[in-house]
Amino acid sequence: MDGLRAVNVYAIEADDGLTLIDGGWAIEASRTLLEKSLCDIGFDVRDIRRFLVTHVHRDHYTQAVTVRREFGSHVSLGLGDKPTLDLIHAADRIGEDPHVAVFVAAGAPDIAREWGEFTRNSTPDLTLWDYPDTWLESDLALTVGSRTIDAVHTPGHTQGHYVFADRPGGLLFAGDHVLPTITPSIGFEPALADQPLGDFMASLTKVRGLPDLTLLPAHGPVAPSSHARVDELLAHHEVRLGLCAAALGGGSRSAHEVASELPWTRHEHALKDLDVFNAALATLETRAHLELLVARGDVSRAAIDGVEVYST
Repeated sequence: MDGLRAVNVYAIEADDGLTLIDGGWAIEASRTLLEKSLCDIGFDVRDIRRFLVTHVHRDHYTQAVTVRREFGSHVSLGLGDKPTLDLIHAADRIGEDPHVAVFVAAGAPDIAREWGEFTRNSTPDLTLWDYPDTWLESDLALTVGSRTIDAVHTPGHTQGHYVFADRPGGLLFAGDHVLPTITPSIGFEPALADQPLGDFMASLTKVRGLPDLTLLPAHGPVAPSSHARVDELLAHHEVRLGLCAAALGGGSRSAHEVASELPWTRHEHALKDLDVFNAALATLETRAHLELLVARGDVSRAAIDGVEVYST
């Protein structure tokens, strides 16, 4: 659905077993590869004592929960992701997916309709979405074997996202916060943040304040400099903010209309050429950029017939 083909899971060895940064997605192909990869380095799934999960998305969290159920591993997750888990557990009581109303307000009724139809016909498997053993709050130091690892709260991609910095080892386990070739989705979580892009850029600046570390991302190859990639991501979003403002053209437009004026992906596809899932992500990301422009005082927002429109 999202075009990603793999998630990176990192294993840290200690005397009593392994700590894994992220768990992967609880599907057969992922579990088979996890077991094979652990075997290749002389371990077994039973040796996993702890998961430090960067955020609640399915490709990071659900396999950790599954392994815990089988072997008793301990799972930690950021407290900011609790509202999302709460909504998943209340799905049969709250009715329509919260994103549907967001797409309507963003001026994307076709996406709202398709999203609503899809979510009405899909029931989450709550066994994959059990709550963690420990909620991570604020910034804190964790002992992992002989290492002291800083758990750094980095909201933006999700409200509970964490990165894990091994400063003495020169390593940053970055989750989806700092990716080497793409930028993570912004504004895509059931419990919406007020300023997801503002949060993300502030968190990038926070990580920029750490030492320059080897980047160990959740997707894509290892990269030599966390600082260099953070600088690129901040610059990228400033460019996108400028494009969003320019797309308003002195008039009033919805987030979906602005998204239709922008290029998407490294191949600069038009919004109309994206599948519904990625068009939905693009609309949410554009909305996040416009909301940050509103917060900066560069753009104003008004509601017309239930649709949010933005103007310069």
